[in-house]
Amino acid sequence: MLLILAEWLQTLSPDFSFLRVVQYITFRAVMAAMTALAIGLYVGPKAIRMLTALKVGQPVRGYAMQTHLVKNGTPTMGGVLILFAIAISTLLWFDLSNRFVWIVLLVTMGFGAIGWVDDWRKVVNKDPEGMRSREKYFWQSVIGLIAAIALVFSISENSNSRAFELFVTWVQSGFSMDLPPQAGLQVPFFKEISYPLGVLGFVILTYLVIVGASNAVNLTDGLDGLAIMPVIMVGTALGIFAYVTGNANYAKYLHFPSIPGTGELMIFCGAMAGAGLAFLWFNAHPAQIFMGDVGALALGGALGTIAVIVRQEIVLAIMGGIFVAEALSVMLQVVWFKYTKKRYGEGRRLLKMAPLHHHFEKSGWKETQVVIRFWIITMLLCLIGLSTLKLR
Repeated sequence: MLLILAEWLQTLSPDFSFLRVVQYITFRAVMAAMTALAIGLYVGPKAIRMLTALKVGQPVRGYAMQTHLVKNGTPTMGGVLILFAIAISTLLWFDLSNRFVWIVLLVTMGFGAIGWVDDWRKVVNKDPEGMRSREKYFWQSVIGLIAAIALVFSISENSNSRAFELFVTWVQSGFSMDLPPQAGLQVPFFKEISYPLGVLGFVILTYLVIVGASNAVNLTDGLDGLAIMPVIMVGTALGIFAYVTGNANYAKYLHFPSIPGTGELMIFCGAMAGAGLAFLWFNAHPAQIFMGDVGALALGGALGTIAVIVRQEIVLAIMGGIFVAEALSVMLQVVWFKYTKKRYGEGRRLLKMAPLHHHFEKSGWKETQVVIRFWIITMLLCLIGLSTLKLR
């Protein structure tokens, strides 16, 4: 929005020539981060007071850690604050004609809506389990598949109109069509290795990445500040990848697929980082507010969507290793418990408690130790992921 305003003002008078700086993606990304941070810090106290007055408190499950019982009643649904700051800041600073940012915004808000319903049932209906898994996965799947179909054609072409033309061609071809190399699965640490996926393969992979990332972040969000800082770090790193793939010269030099328009995702990533830092101000231990599913599902979905657009699904798994480990810990715990119960008549556990962060708490780590050590691990993993920019 401000980009359009700056361009219009420059046409009125040469005195506004200094506004050319707004054309630079890096400038707008920094301003988006600062705008989202300012919005979050300003609205945060008001949101906490409002949620407290409405008694929108987090119900703690009966089987939770005993040390977490003191958190019962802490205001939740703080993800609304994050999404509000991201949406306003992004809309102010990005190029409104960019299809990729619109897709990420819609996925983020769509998953946020699912999380909002889940949180609402928890705090209004006093049901700690919230939305049932089948219902939640159904709506996640709907959004994930719609996004996947939109992305497969948006990534394969250079403009909105040509993306739609490609979709029409795909339908006319009997749903059988090859995709350009940039839509293939990119393998990190190797030059120009791209495995062709086809439309169906791309849609399936994208669906799994978006829905998987959403749920992985949600499972990680169990301690004060645990999920939000890794989201900030991974999101910032993905913003760098977006800038590279969106710049033809950098993409060619670094052997990355060139996808015009992806650079604008830096604005969204900057807004997400700024909003995340503002939320962390209030979510740091002891937390004044919790993110809730409205924030965790939305931010995870955003990370997954951005990773797909910049063709870094594998790198996302590396940088978001904490999210992957948390999700795998739950899956393995459930599978092993059911297997041993069927075979031995008594369910056994691999971990003392799942997700993984609770296992370390049960092992004697303090909550702050778990959080900070997971942050450090994420920082190292992000550096490994960023090294793929050059180590190819």
